[in-house]
Amino acid sequence: MPRKPIIAANWKMHKGPAETREFIEEFLPAAPELSEACELAVAAPFVSLPAAAELLAGSPVGLAAQNVSQHEKGAYTGEVSVSMLTEIGVRHVIVGHSERRSIYGEGDEVLNAKLKKVREAGLAAIFCIGETLEEREAGKLEEILRRQLREGLDGLAAADLTASVVAYEPVWAIGTGVTATPVQAQESHAFVREVLAELYGREAAEGVRIQYGGSVKPDNAAELMAQPDIDGALVGGASLEAASFRKLIENGVRG
Repeated sequence: MPRKPIIAANWKMHKGPAETREFIEEFLPAAPELSEACELAVAAPFVSLPAAAELLAGSPVGLAAQNVSQHEKGAYTGEVSVSMLTEIGVRHVIVGHSERRSIYGEGDEVLNAKLKKVREAGLAAIFCIGETLEEREAGKLEEILRRQLREGLDGLAAADLTASVVAYEPVWAIGTGVTATPVQAQESHAFVREVLAELYGREAAEGVRIQYGGSVKPDNAAELMAQPDIDGALVGGASLEAASFRKLIENGVRG
């Protein structure tokens, strides 16, 4: 059965509630047609999730959170739990984005705990993995991706994997304007699928959607998403304007 692509906007620390409303009101009319070819999601900042939830209710666009705590409740100032996200209608949670790994020091053990919380709550994870430029140039690409997958997914079942999404994001391509070539991206995605097959079996691995992230734009989306193991995109800067995001989706799914 073909894998339906998933394209998700990751706004990072952009768009308060007012800007969120403006974006969704502009983007939403095109969503029903676009969603026929791919699943859509928008990851807004925590403070903007309620506004987004109100406007996206009943639409084909899923609401996503950019992060979550590995704890359910307690003295964790500034943190947000999966139950809080579920209560306002969140469907997807980004876990392990390279900015969380590098800036905030989140390691594989913490990310594994977060993934387990997300799946216990019945939410879909967008689990990010990827290598730095130094790691790629040192020939450690496969070593890094294998470790991130094995340790991040430790203890999760095949059903947890197929209900979620893996996002391959070469760190050197995020927000830099430099994009992995389609060949580079495909090679990495194919390797990720092979590791998933080792961990969960071929059938489960073939059912997992693997997004590409890293300076995806309207003008390169079609070539990237034409690759056999690339099942969508996790989009940063190009998702900040509704027209740009819509064009990227149209190009990506229609070629």
